[in-house]
Amino acid sequence: MKLFKRVFLIINWKTFVITGLAVASTAFCIHFEIKADFPLTLIGTAIVFPIVFSIGGAYKRREVALDEYGSIKAHGRALYFAVSHWLENPPKELKAEIKTNLENLLNALTDVFTNPISDLELTEKKVYENFNTISLFIKSLRSHGLPSGEASRSNQFLSKMMISFERIKHIYQ
Repeated sequence: MKLFKRVFLIINWKTFVITGLAVASTAFCIHFEIKADFPLTLIGTAIVFPIVFSIGGAYKRREVALDEYGSIKAHGRALYFAVSHWLENPPKELKAEIKTNLENLLNALTDVFTNPISDLELTEKKVYENFNTISLFIKSLRSHGLPSGEASRSNQFLSKMMISFERIKHIYQ
């Protein structure tokens, strides 16, 4: 089902209108024997260069989005390691809880970027609910003996994850 959804993002009613106009104009020119000699520089300037720049821009946006996604994952792993290594004898439940929280966050991010932009408000809300859950989790680590400096650092990890999400979201929009 998702394959069809992706295909219909590319092929829609506009595709058929443009194809019909191209076929009709070609048939019209052939029928009335209308011919034109287009200079190659016109085609190169008007068609090729904009396409090349569009592809280059899309590639750069993709690279930025992948960098920001990597940042979200890296800071999430840093939070997991904070629970695993910064606490003296951390309960296994804490490790499981942060792992679940991070999985839920990544699933919510997937929902944001695989659903239509019209659903962005709803899916974005779920992402921020997950960020809120992780923030409350970091706060609870203080009661398990996490020093205030390390809790502050953990909050910085969360803040950087939110900044990366916002950057990816703006590229997506």
